[in-house]
Amino acid sequence: MSEHLSDTVRDAGYDAVGNIVTDALLWPAIFIGITAFFVPRLLGKVLPEGVKPLLLNAFVSTLVLFVVTAALFFLLYLWQGAEMAELLAGGLAANVVFFGKLGLAAAIIWAPIMILSLAGLPRKWVHETW
Repeated sequence: MSEHLSDTVRDAGYDAVGNIVTDALLWPAIFIGITAFFVPRLLGKVLPEGVKPLLLNAFVSTLVLFVVTAALFFLLYLWQGAEMAELLAGGLAANVVFFGKLGLAAAIIWAPIMILSLAGLPRKWVHETW
């Protein structure tokens, strides 16, 4: 079977390593980075100006990004061929812990971008000063 797969990959002109890197690492990282930039910006449009709302924005953005990245990893597992029944076999608590850890580990990507996005919000304030 592996010979057939490698023939298919070679015949299709795919670089298997490049595909894995692009599909499993690059696109999810780009999605996480873009989401980390826009979540605080969108919340900044809804929340009032000021330091306390900015801290609330940081807290809510952290929760949203944590949930979004955990859900993204769940979807990536499904996309890469994992069966839904297999993923859910451990129970809800085990899945929340497992995908929660992955979402938290992804903070290495989204946390710096989110912080920089939050740091730029006070420049747009009209009624409050930093």
